[in-house]
Amino acid sequence: MAATARLRITSGDINGFIGLVVDNLSVLAFLAGALIGIFHFPAEVIFGRMFPGTAFGALIGNLIYTRMALRSGRADACAMPLGIDAPTTIGMGLLVLGPAFVAFKQQGMDENAAAIATWQLGMAAMVVMGVFKTILSFCGAAVQRLVPRAGLLGSIAGIALVLMGFFPLVDILRVPIVGLACLGIVLYALVAHGPLPGRIPGVLFSIIAGLVLYYALGPFDLLGPGFHAPSAPQWRFNLPWPSLGFIDGLKYTLPYLALILPFGLLMVVGGINVTESARAAGDDYPVRDILLTEALATLVAGICGGVAQTTPYIGQPAYRAMGGRSGYTFLTGVFLGLGGVFGYLSNLVEFIPLAVLAPILIFIAIHITMQAFEATPQKYFAAVVIAFFPAVARMLAIKLGDPGIVAPEHFAQLYTHADQGLPELAVIVILGNGFIITSMVWASFVVALIDHRLRHAAAIVLVGAALTLFGIIHSVDPNGSIYLPWTLDPSARGLVWQFTAAYVVLAATLFLLSLQPASSIDRS
Repeated sequence: MAATARLRITSGDINGFIGLVVDNLSVLAFLAGALIGIFHFPAEVIFGRMFPGTAFGALIGNLIYTRMALRSGRADACAMPLGIDAPTTIGMGLLVLGPAFVAFKQQGMDENAAAIATWQLGMAAMVVMGVFKTILSFCGAAVQRLVPRAGLLGSIAGIALVLMGFFPLVDILRVPIVGLACLGIVLYALVAHGPLPGRIPGVLFSIIAGLVLYYALGPFDLLGPGFHAPSAPQWRFNLPWPSLGFIDGLKYTLPYLALILPFGLLMVVGGINVTESARAAGDDYPVRDILLTEALATLVAGICGGVAQTTPYIGQPAYRAMGGRSGYTFLTGVFLGLGGVFGYLSNLVEFIPLAVLAPILIFIAIHITMQAFEATPQKYFAAVVIAFFPAVARMLAIKLGDPGIVAPEHFAQLYTHADQGLPELAVIVILGNGFIITSMVWASFVVALIDHRLRHAAAIVLVGAALTLFGIIHSVDPNGSIYLPWTLDPSARGLVWQFTAAYVVLAATLFLLSLQPASSIDRS
């Protein structure tokens, strides 16, 4: 075994550190901005309870990845970057934590009690995902065999496109003078690979330019209502002590398992893919060690109060190309971990407006969506595209009729007003419930069709029928809860029957088509 290398901080590590920290800050900023701005969540619970544990998980994961790079014995080894996952963190904020907070208040809790219950739900979700990812770490290859790449990448690209791309774009255009300038710089530097003065990293240049515009124009009312003077920095000292609060939160997780478990699954598959990417760039790390580390980091984060899971970041070859070795992950982990404890992460999030950070999320969304096509054979592009539609439905449900935003008595009308067929907006909400698994089922079904494996496609559709029957996908409960169908009231049972029967009829149709004598049909 090679001797352990010594930790050294190079100029390339400084560049990698800046990029990795900014990526994490942008995700934390969007999480806080969405919870506070959309759902009116108490800021102090976010900054004082959620951030420390979340950042501590990133510290643990980055230190282990740093150690893995050093143990390789190679001075030029580039550590695997680890950070707070953007798509699932945005999904947690918009689809789980925010709606749950509103639902708790509607059940009669006061604001503080609702916020604590939501925090405990977030902790429990992290622990559930951490355990799930630990199990899947030992069977990652089997997961990849069962779900085609178009289904895995298409589902995460759907999240990226409509949740990670669209919502931040709205935040950019709420302060358009600043936001569009920052977006243009990010696209120029990171998409067009244009040169910048002094070879300054594109993300850092964008943030500096955005802050100059924001704080130079804002005080003179040139940004309209989009400018808000930053509050004075606050000393927030919060140690992320292990807590049993996640146990109290476990009872709240059931309605959200159809989101929580796919979030964990996506990180396992993503971890496998980025490990292969690092191996191609010259850094060969054991896949199981990479996956177990990030599963451990997620578990630690949840037990210590975190609400956002960690993941090995896409782009390890890019960090290697900019000169990053083992020092940049060490610096990032320490910066994030201490920032959660001493509160400067929350001060930075409050100081840097979302319009300045959101363009980074737009770039990541573009990159993830492009990757879904680049890593998928062209003949399966249709499967990738169809995986987007359930995510679009979920986005519309959030904006037009999500029960976390619209009062339940108003939302209930969506199920009763229709001239013909099922109510249109009810269909949108039902399609959006469990959208990640729906995307996987639909994309897998289309891949089987393209391969002329009609009976295999029929089997996938029957799986969709079973999932629909219990509300794992297409839940008729406005909150997206799973259920036993025979416990529902007659009108809801009728909706379940309609959607379940639709899958069964489709499966039967495909089976009958497979009976054709045409030699081109593979009946397997």
